[in-house]
Amino acid sequence: MTEPSPEVVYDHLKMLDKKADVVTSAVYREEAQDVLASPEVTPEWKEAISDRLNHANHELEMRTVTGDDSY
Repeated sequence: MTEPSPEVVYDHLKMLDKKADVVTSAVYREEAQDVLASPEVTPEWKEAISDRLNHANHELEMRTVTGDDSY
């Protein structure tokens, strides 16, 4: 399986604002971590992805836990 491009990862992280399901959210966050750890990705893309991931994590922090949510 090939890793998605930084552009795709950046777009995926925007989907987290639209309340992606738990499994999809976890996959998108993992993709972001992989891109941030990659030496081939430019610092500009890393900063943009890091900012968007930070924003998504902050939004998650503010949600009310319901049902079977674990966070």
